[in-house]
Amino acid sequence: MSETRPESSEPVRTGVAEVDAVLETVEALDDVPVAEHPPVFEAAHEQLRRALDGAH
Repeated sequence: MSETRPESSEPVRTGVAEVDAVLETVEALDDVPVAEHPPVFEAAHEQLRRALDGAH
């Protein structure tokens, strides 16, 4: 059984500026070739890790 998410025109936001900035970067990948996604995801992972660790 698979879950589906309803399509939404509203982007997901957390209220945490650092996390929301990462989400915006990842959302921008819609128009970028898949081959260019890995470095963006790697940077997003590092930024999220810093945000969650509280290291700014």
